[in-house]
Amino acid sequence: MDSTTSTPSHATFSAGICLMRNAWKEDQHPSFINFISTFLSANSFRLNFVPIAPDFIFNCGGLSVAFIFVTNWDCYNVASIFNRVQKLKMQFARFYVVVSLPAKEQINSFIQSYFTFGMVIGKPTFVPVQDLEMGFEKMVKIAHSSGVYKQERIGEKLKDERKQLVQRMDFYLKVVTSIPGIDNHDANALSQAIGSVQAIAKASKEQILENTDLSTDKAGLVSRFLRDPKFYSRPKIN
Repeated sequence: MDSTTSTPSHATFSAGICLMRNAWKEDQHPSFINFISTFLSANSFRLNFVPIAPDFIFNCGGLSVAFIFVTNWDCYNVASIFNRVQKLKMQFARFYVVVSLPAKEQINSFIQSYFTFGMVIGKPTFVPVQDLEMGFEKMVKIAHSSGVYKQERIGEKLKDERKQLVQRMDFYLKVVTSIPGIDNHDANALSQAIGSVQAIAKASKEQILENTDLSTDKAGLVSRFLRDPKFYSRPKIN
């Protein structure tokens, strides 16, 4: 049995992976499964059919989003739906429930049941829709936007880390080049071979000579300067 549908082999970009629960698939009309497969392929998602607890799990940009997709709201059998929601919301940090409610009777039943079973708004988020296709498209948009947001946060974090690294390096250069006769080249050599200011302060003259291209005089100067407060606190004449 073929359990995997994927994007064409020539595709070079994947927006993410969609995992569909086997049991959910078996309950749907083949035409709807075909719509899902076509829609995902057109949007560069890979589709796998697997035995999972929720109906869908999307992975976009390293972020997983789980969904229950209720395609047939039975006004006389809602307890099983809400019991399942209560169970799964404890297992997934990002969890949504998409509910197809094409008829007024179903909408009224959903609203009444929502409060009867003690649901809290946003925990999880319910997404009522008028038809199946709309429901699935909303799922893909939610999953994709969540992944994009995470990637943006990661980008911002990396940018901040680079900024802090540059600031630390600037501070390091200011400290080390304050040693008379030590320029940026010497400071960079010390940074790469020895490490931090604290590490340089602990390094002996011999270690500095062995691991850098500093001259004997400079190596001795660095060693004395960072170890002897009296030396680096003396007035300096340029």
